[in-house]
Amino acid sequence: MNTSSGTFLASTTFVNGLERDLAAVIAGLTLPWNSGIVEGHVNGIKMIKRQMYGRVGFSLLRKRVPFADRSVAR
Repeated sequence: MNTSSGTFLASTTFVNGLERDLAAVIAGLTLPWNSGIVEGHVNGIKMIKRQMYGRVGFSLLRKRVPFADRSVAR
């Protein structure tokens, strides 16, 4: 496969995905709400997990995550 046909296939696949979920695309572009804050927190937690890979475990992760909800059952 040459580069131009691969690019065309990727573009076609992307457009087909947008058309399949057109209602969600329109809502995402027109509604004033978004999940940016939540995504930012999730990204931060994933970064901490990557930094701690191979270390102690979940108990250390809970100490590293700021403002963690301590009411969740352990």
